[in-house]
Amino acid sequence: MTTAEATAPESHTFEADVAKLLHLMVHSVYSDKDVFLRELISNAADACEKLRYEAIATPALLGDDPKARITLLIDAENRRLIIEDNGIGMSRDEMVEALGTIARSGTKAFMDRIQAAQGGEGAQLIGQFGVGFYSAFMVADRVDVVSRQAGSDEAILWSSDGKGSYTIGTADTVNAPVRGTRVTLHLMEDATSYTERYTLERIVKEQSGHVPVPIAILEKPGAEPQEIADGAALWMRPRSEITAEEYTDFYRSVAGQFDEPALTVHFRAEGRHEYTTLAFVPGAKPFDLFDPDRHGRMKLYVKRVFITDEAEILPRYLRFVRGLVDSADLPLNVSREMIQESPLLAAIKKGVTSRVLSELDKLAQNDAKAYTKVWETFGPVLKEGLYEDFERRSTLLELARFKTTASGSGWRSLKDYVGSLKENQSSIYYVTGSDIARLETSPQLEGFRARGIEVLLLPDQVDSFWVAAPIDFEGKPFKSVTQGAADLTLIPRIEGDGNSDVEAPETVAGFIAGLKATLGEAVSDVRASERLTESAVCLVAPESGMDRQLERLLARAGQLPSAAKPILEINPRHDLIIALAKLGDDEQDLREDVAHLLLDEARILDGELPADAKAFSQRLARVMRRSAP
Repeated sequence: MTTAEATAPESHTFEADVAKLLHLMVHSVYSDKDVFLRELISNAADACEKLRYEAIATPALLGDDPKARITLLIDAENRRLIIEDNGIGMSRDEMVEALGTIARSGTKAFMDRIQAAQGGEGAQLIGQFGVGFYSAFMVADRVDVVSRQAGSDEAILWSSDGKGSYTIGTADTVNAPVRGTRVTLHLMEDATSYTERYTLERIVKEQSGHVPVPIAILEKPGAEPQEIADGAALWMRPRSEITAEEYTDFYRSVAGQFDEPALTVHFRAEGRHEYTTLAFVPGAKPFDLFDPDRHGRMKLYVKRVFITDEAEILPRYLRFVRGLVDSADLPLNVSREMIQESPLLAAIKKGVTSRVLSELDKLAQNDAKAYTKVWETFGPVLKEGLYEDFERRSTLLELARFKTTASGSGWRSLKDYVGSLKENQSSIYYVTGSDIARLETSPQLEGFRARGIEVLLLPDQVDSFWVAAPIDFEGKPFKSVTQGAADLTLIPRIEGDGNSDVEAPETVAGFIAGLKATLGEAVSDVRASERLTESAVCLVAPESGMDRQLERLLARAGQLPSAAKPILEINPRHDLIIALAKLGDDEQDLREDVAHLLLDEARILDGELPADAKAFSQRLARVMRRSAP
């Protein structure tokens, strides 16, 4: 057998449930069939860019065909559309990996997301799971892929009808590309419009006119190719010459999303270091926003040659930003391993990060509504920077927005907060927890509300970490309302709050001392509260201890061997406390039950369970029997 002959193809099945997966994609996820062409052209452009990079070290890979190109061939008579590139090509193993594996994060999880996206939101999933190639099955009942890796004599043929299996084997090298990949779509009967030049040219100019590889079209087999896109890199053009539509199209291509960018950052740095940046803040939340690896999604080019999409150009708390940086100073032969250690890349990272944050600040000042949407989408991620990036902490604090006890349904900046400080207020008060609704009803807030003091409501897990750092804003430290003494005596109550005029009976002091003796090691202290006005009890952390929410998070993660004993605060003016303080010495059993029930009530108000559910139930039953007629 000669190398020009094809071998019998081997049949393989996709991952389990892929037939159903492909059906869901074609009929539920992709609402615009035109997207298949953009996805295939993007793949072809990536292949050409990869070859340009590899050819820096191995020029022989280019052979006699150094100019990258993408070609669309129309074969209307046979109802076929062919997309071909002269890029890096794929080996047999790479074709199995790239075309025979769908959604490597897990087929079942992927299918669950697709099914959840039905009902109008499906289009936002396009490109987010590495399934762009399979959009071809929206318009084709069979797809053939022939690919020859640069420098190889062997060509591989992959073929599938998109119904759950594919074949792969050696292709006839005589008719295969000399280098690169040819995708042949055998179009469905209702997809014949994709054999019309006008339709294809319109789609290319609307969706793929920016790719850095020229695109040509052949109206029929044997015709002369005619260029319909020149391959000029969009980011190299002046901003004044680029329309909003072109930016949006480029964003959708580079981000793999179909939303509108909320912010576009396009600039050229000159001077000591020269580089061009085109970055976008998405309008919608990417599916991998909270990926534990927290990788960024910025591509690195050197003089328009794609180098890698794994360079850490932005800090992890800006991982939602999509785009690229094209450096004129990095050497073209820089290895991917050396990139991260490059002092030049460190300077680029610093410059790009500062510029993105600066543009976010401008958006916040000039279009508060648009910035609010950005914060609602990415605020929890940006707040990671408050914990991780000391150098830019003050900038991030300026950008931060919060729900507070005074904000209603809106958002407040720290500037707004500091501008509303009460007389003698020297701290920025906050409360952390798991959700806004629970935070708003925290008993620890009562004394602050009684004095009109605004409190930040912090429901995100990261909040418990950044506020624990030694941090301040305009000289005002952050202080938890659930930690230490409230120290509210210097701040007057709002007029009309009658609770402040109620004197606590002397018997309450003895009752509090009795509670402390009864509860023993269960608490670190029992004391009268300045922060309670409506509730009878609450729990707080010691002054030198850890915030209670942070303590809970670390305990759940197994990073806290033992929690600190809380302080039980008692409202000495509360009707229940005053009544309980009157219990006589002959009711010692009742006093003990009451002490433990008050502690369990404070735990429940704090979002916890009683320490001993059975004992809690028994005590409650005994107290209820005593009050029964």
